[in-house]
Amino acid sequence: MVVDDHTLFRRGLVALLASDSSLAVVGEASDAGEAVRKACALLPDVILLDNHLPGATGIQALPGLKEAAPAARIILLTVSEDEQDLQAALRSGAHGYLLKTIEGDLLAASIHRAMRGEPVISSEMTGKLVAAFQTAASPTPPPPGPPDPLSQLSAREQQVLQQIALGASNKEIARALSIAETTVKIHVQHILRKLDLTSRVQAAVFAAGGQPKSQQGAAPDDS
Repeated sequence: MVVDDHTLFRRGLVALLASDSSLAVVGEASDAGEAVRKACALLPDVILLDNHLPGATGIQALPGLKEAAPAARIILLTVSEDEQDLQAALRSGAHGYLLKTIEGDLLAASIHRAMRGEPVISSEMTGKLVAAFQTAASPTPPPPGPPDPLSQLSAREQQVLQQIALGASNKEIARALSIAETTVKIHVQHILRKLDLTSRVQAAVFAAGGQPKSQQGAAPDDS
């Protein structure tokens, strides 16, 4: 049975199939409701179903057609190359998904393959089906971890923090990095603020990997 709302295409398809002596078109329909009624009355072996029908789409009509003719092999014959339509059709029980650009002899061969229980999918859609399957099968990447607090510090501030971890005073840090002591003091203030710390001791522990929490109410020790 052929289901398509475009009369010219439907009649041409019926004529094409009628030219193959191994096939017989038992009926045709132009919308989902008519298709269900005729499928129930005619019990076709194969239903060629367009997706873009008036009212309910072909995919939406699949459950009703399967109930009306349980033994029928239903093949979507459509212009849609949308992989979402392909997945929806197969999930709804379609036995195949062919594009209307298919050659007549390949269409007849696909109908016979469907009758043998083989799935029939246009070659243009096979790659999309595989890609969709691979995407669904891919493990969900773990959520990104918390950002590294040290990434907030400039390169110079990280150098100062390393010196603090070694127990160096501001004067010793200034000498080691060849910068002014007042500059060191400013860097220390920035480090404590960016890392939400309140003392040099906490900064030293943080640099060692402890990452202590701020002491509420304590004034920053930036000496």
